[in-house]
Amino acid sequence: MLYNICMVSDFFYPNMGGVESHLYELSQRLIQRGHKVVIVTHAYGDRAGVRYLTNGLKVYYAPAKEIYAEATLPTLYGLFPLLRHIFIRESIQIVHGHGAFSSFCHEGILHGKTMGLKAVFTDHSLFGFADASSILTNKLLKFTLSDIDHVICVSHTSKENTVLRAALSPRHVSVIPNAVVASQFLPDPSASDPNWITIVVISRLVYRKGVDLLIALIPRICEMHKNVRFIIGGDGPKRIDLEQMREKHLLHDRVELLGPIKHHEVRNILIQGNIFLNTSLTEAFCIAIVEAACAGLFVVSTKVGGIPEVLPSHMINYALPEEDDLVIAVSKAIHMFRFGKMDPSQFNSQLKDMYNWSNVAERTEKVYAAAYQAKNSPLIERLRRYYGCGVYAGKIFCMVVAMDYLVALFLEWLYPAHTIERAQVFPYQKYRQFFEKKSNTDTNINTTTIHHRNNNNNNNNNVIKEEDEEEHK
Repeated sequence: MLYNICMVSDFFYPNMGGVESHLYELSQRLIQRGHKVVIVTHAYGDRAGVRYLTNGLKVYYAPAKEIYAEATLPTLYGLFPLLRHIFIRESIQIVHGHGAFSSFCHEGILHGKTMGLKAVFTDHSLFGFADASSILTNKLLKFTLSDIDHVICVSHTSKENTVLRAALSPRHVSVIPNAVVASQFLPDPSASDPNWITIVVISRLVYRKGVDLLIALIPRICEMHKNVRFIIGGDGPKRIDLEQMREKHLLHDRVELLGPIKHHEVRNILIQGNIFLNTSLTEAFCIAIVEAACAGLFVVSTKVGGIPEVLPSHMINYALPEEDDLVIAVSKAIHMFRFGKMDPSQFNSQLKDMYNWSNVAERTEKVYAAAYQAKNSPLIERLRRYYGCGVYAGKIFCMVVAMDYLVALFLEWLYPAHTIERAQVFPYQKYRQFFEKKSNTDTNINTTTIHHRNNNNNNNNNVIKEEDEEEHK
């Protein structure tokens, strides 16, 4: 069965990251399988309104106020009129939210369930249980997932974490890992500098990514190994600390800070290196190490979260999230490369079948089928579930949901569903046929051009040969 799906998240292009690429690639594969997919996110600068991406992927860039790291200000009911209009206009059947930090995700799922739609949530992160930020986020997540049809996690570690945080039944949670387009990260051994062993780091420069460990590690590695240099791509609040470290230890010629980079530039940076370093303090999956391995780099990473589930042991060295252990792991990788004990050039062919988006889309489709078959709960059942979220929080959540129903009734009176114009279905088949025809035409033109060039060359050769014979006579 084919579905009309709405992906909802604060995080999407032009912002760069794992969630953004996951949304785009999954949507593309679902469209190829015949589903209708639209994405709702917040506006990024001048990028507002409705945009069409490859294969007719429709993106709504909604006006919303950013507060921190591309996350928007929670409004509870402020986005309901807009989301309701989009859901009705696009004839949405399933709302798929991404990211526990995304206000758009939580509000989209809440309002979608109030409208009687099916809801699926994908968790891309790991959270603790002790600090104030984690406690508040976990309580919000428990509220959202109290009335969810199905949950997807990107690793088994992430599944355990989500089940504990949201008090879910494990049978309602599926594990579907991220994937990578291996053809976009083909290795090129000739691109690296043979005079240096280059260690590449591509990451958001924030505390959670272990930048403090990286700052402590770089001077020690540079002192121990004189032919090692670092290329660091990414931006964030910790960048100033990296610059200060480079100034203090006079490492300008051995530590290159690239700043923010675009996704299409990642491969060109990766192939310049020999080793990829990941110092994260917590990760649910870490797609960056898969991309690095595909590009022909040996990986050194902290052994945290779901990272041990990602790569085979011959592609990666693990270390505890401690300075001394990371120095040992990196030094071991340097010695392995120096003495030819690794062959990363074969990693791409090994990973392209392990992680591919077609498989992810097929498994996600099965989750949609299970969610779509589930019966919608009446209001009293929804209130019972929310009431169990806590002594005080449960009562607050019940009031929020009850008010959401009243707002939905008011919006139906103000803007009846039958008065909202339905969007025309994008002609996916004609779009594909047009580009296939264009591609075939370009191929024929190129073939004809080459044929004419060969004929001209043959004619020129014959003329030259005749002139030489006449001169010889």
